Amino acid sequence: MSTGPILCVDDEPYNLGILRMALKEHHPLAFARSGAETLKAVEKHRPALLLLDVQMPDMDGYEVCRRLKSNLETRDIPIIFVTGMTQEIDEKAGFDVGAVDYITKPISVPIVQARVQTHLSLVRAETLEKSYRDAIHMLGMAGHYNDTDTGAHIWRMAAYSRSLAETMGWNEERCHLLELAAPMHDTGKIGIPDAVLKNPGKLNEEEWRIMKTHTTIGYGILKQSQAPLFQLAGEIALYHHEKCDGSGYPSGLAADEIPESARIVAVADVFDALSMKRPYKEAWPLDKTLEFLRGNAGSHLDGRLVEAFMDILPKILRTKAEWDAREQEKELTLMSGLPD
Repeated sequence: MSTGPILCVDDEPYNLGILRMALKEHHPLAFARSGAETLKAVEKHRPALLLLDVQMPDMDGYEVCRRLKSNLETRDIPIIFVTGMTQEIDEKAGFDVGAVDYITKPISVPIVQARVQTHLSLVRAETLEKSYRDAIHMLGMAGHYNDTDTGAHIWRMAAYSRSLAETMGWNEERCHLLELAAPMHDTGKIGIPDAVLKNPGKLNEEEWRIMKTHTTIGYGILKQSQAPLFQLAGEIALYHHEKCDGSGYPSGLAADEIPESARIVAVADVFDALSMKRPYKEAWPLDKTLEFLRGNAGSHLDGRLVEAFMDILPKILRTKAEWDAREQEKELTLMSGLPD
């Protein structure tokens, strides 16, 4: 989020005075009186938000908005139009060019204060969401450092997890948290020695004991945050290798003793691992993958969740197709950059 001022734009000094009075106690401010001045002020100050008059003599607010939204460096600055025009067609025109809100004249101080606070709060929320996603991506990369398909795998599996959670009746907020938390399930692999992690053969008893500690290592890392997202991620990291028949690790939990979050991620993770191509194996055909899921329902995987997964299979396959297309496009892009 920009830490710049709120840029107030109006060709009438009286209106700028009202905006100054309304906002000066809580926000740094900058001012402009024309479209051309606005573009220069944006370049100079990188404002956090614009309060932009529509009717100006040199360049109207719509054109200013269009220019700012067409520039990668300024397109994310929220713009609120301040105008005396109230017709529906004018509001539509403003939203079409990228404005987030309208304030009508005569200017009301409480309304200006409330609208500015609302939109700055939305920007903060979006910035926090991006920070979360950046942290998730980094932790996911750390957990799959030696994985050639890290990005696609963790987000594809997360999308499957969300769809399954929705089917199981999770609310929107909880589903969103699960989609963000699921990619961090293998964070603990950052603490596993390369000699074990990269061993191409079957692990011996001691190596397997070490490998299994990635669940507790991941939990130990993620539980440090009290944020609900990372608490959920820690739960998934700790329990995603438990099995419904009690033969999993680290605690040998069975059935409903295993948190549903971990049981959901386990189904999504197994499906994705089998259906994707890896350096050491080809992607399994769909029928063979589904046969494996059914065959492990009630033992490794939660049978109720496997059944629900089958019920939403068309949605799962659409998600898979979207990710396959992205990966193919990425490969073509990389290949096009190679020398002849």
